[in-house]
Amino acid sequence: MTQNQGRHQQRQQKLKQQVDQRIEQAQQERGLLLVITGNGKGKSTSGFGTVARAVGHGFQCGVAQFIKGTWDNGERNLLEQHGVQFHVMATGFTWETQNKQADTHAAQLVWKECQRMLQDPNLDLVLLDEMTYMVTYGYIDLQQIVSALENRPSHQSVVITGRAAHRTLTDMADTVSEVKNIKHAFDSGLKARKGIDW
Repeated sequence: MTQNQGRHQQRQQKLKQQVDQRIEQAQQERGLLLVITGNGKGKSTSGFGTVARAVGHGFQCGVAQFIKGTWDNGERNLLEQHGVQFHVMATGFTWETQNKQADTHAAQLVWKECQRMLQDPNLDLVLLDEMTYMVTYGYIDLQQIVSALENRPSHQSVVITGRAAHRTLTDMADTVSEVKNIKHAFDSGLKARKGIDW
């Protein structure tokens, strides 16, 4: 063994000991709250990736989609075939509707389904896609969301996506990830692409 190989092996052994120690200390088991926020592309994609992973392990999942419209949705096309329930606001983007009253009503209808899902002990994972906008625009009361999250079944995990997540949600979350925008194809005039962007 060369001197470089020996140093590498020592570093890796030390790292393994640290990782093994952290794994041993992490013994608490309960549902998690994950918030995926930021200005970059991929927040919903990450949320749906988590749903796909859970479904792959045989878990029961539910999805609520705010903001998104009635257009074709690849994730829904796939996941509904595997028993994932979807509740979609279906009014489209707020800059298209330009009707706060109608948007608030549509958001409240989906929120009722969210409250039901967040009380359902049969659901292992609930994705609240683009929920952060509902708080920002005042369509759904933040304290109602906090209460529903705090009183959900202890094993149930929740993923919340969307830009500018409220500090209350990030503070109560177990994991917070921020997706940063470096470059986006749309800024260069490229159309959203089926199978990539939706």
